[in-house]
Amino acid sequence: MHGRGFSGLSFFFTSCLVIFLTPVFAGPPPPKTEAPVCGAVAQGYLDARLEIWQHRMNLSDWKISLVMSPASRLKPKTLGNIRWDTAGKTAVIRVLDASGYKMSCHDMLADMETTVVHELVHLELSALPRSPASRHEEELAVNRIADALLKLDRENGQAGTE
Repeated sequence: MHGRGFSGLSFFFTSCLVIFLTPVFAGPPPPKTEAPVCGAVAQGYLDARLEIWQHRMNLSDWKISLVMSPASRLKPKTLGNIRWDTAGKTAVIRVLDASGYKMSCHDMLADMETTVVHELVHLELSALPRSPASRHEEELAVNRIADALLKLDRENGQAGTE
């Protein structure tokens, strides 16, 4: 009984450390982190990464909030979206929440970050003319730009720093 209580207490303190320190260091939890803990740290991790990416992309003058959303609140076959108000320089990025993922914690957080960067690229391009005809080409360009930015970030070992 004593050992079981200590184990639970140890898990509790470890979980608290992960939850409270992840936003500070902005590094993803280890790949074998349990799903409930991973879901709990996702918001803080992504908020920290959003701040880094806003700075890198010179979007610091925008007030951007991040909302974790169940699949039912997103368009089918999407992982997120962004809505912005150019005049007020505000935006809301919605990202599929942890319940919509069936992968490791590490991979899930990396995918969520990809969605955040993808949506920030859309924001960066928001001043360009848009039409239904150009939508497909814009999406392809946004994917390529976001992938290139993330590849550079990960190759340079910059995840979680700045």
